[in-house]
Amino acid sequence: MLSESEELNSKFKILNTKEILNLAVSKFKDGVVFTTSLGAEDQVVTHLLSQIDTSVKIITLDTGRLPYETYKTIEDTEKKYGIRIQVLFPDYISVEKMVNEKGINLFYESVDNRKECCHVRKLEPLGRFLKAKNLWITGLRKEQSVTRTDMQFAEWDEKFSIQKINPLLNWTEKEIWDFIKENKIPYNELHDKGYPSIGCAPCTRAIEKGEDTRAGRWWWENPESKECGLHFKDGKLVRVKS
Repeated sequence: MLSESEELNSKFKILNTKEILNLAVSKFKDGVVFTTSLGAEDQVVTHLLSQIDTSVKIITLDTGRLPYETYKTIEDTEKKYGIRIQVLFPDYISVEKMVNEKGINLFYESVDNRKECCHVRKLEPLGRFLKAKNLWITGLRKEQSVTRTDMQFAEWDEKFSIQKINPLLNWTEKEIWDFIKENKIPYNELHDKGYPSIGCAPCTRAIEKGEDTRAGRWWWENPESKECGLHFKDGKLVRVKS
């Protein structure tokens, strides 16, 4: 008997991106959620969802450390599509405890501290929200990282125990930006300033010519530790551009 992911993949492989989203929204109805970090890929998904069903829940995580440009992208996107992006916040008691015990910029001190910060500010609020949902839409692409080459359109997410779909699976970076320009989609201005990947302000920098697209994320760490824990593969953490 095929798993739900296998059944979805057998259908998705012959559909285009908009058809994949349409089928998913129709099948899972009110249980659908799309998580956006307001990066280029996520803006493409938001645009497509706006053409299918504006009632689909679109959420973003406000860690309390985001750059101004990301907040502006939220506002611009809401105005463009006539939607409201639901903002999730971390538990203030957990944030206060962590910061008062380990310092305001604890993440620079060790990988463990940084992962704790990601857990408190990202994983916990997202996990709390996803418990009430049954389909998670992402903007992940194979081209983003060598660890994503075996990614499927539909996958079971072990971390949050939810069906996940990746409708932009086979899109290239060029296709993403061509689509954004063609459809006049609002995007984060930091992309024009050398930021291919955008996260929290203290943990993201612009990259130099020739650097890996992930070089600007947690740049003070070794490459193998560069993940926040939002996305798992076969129960293991994987790198992902967001």
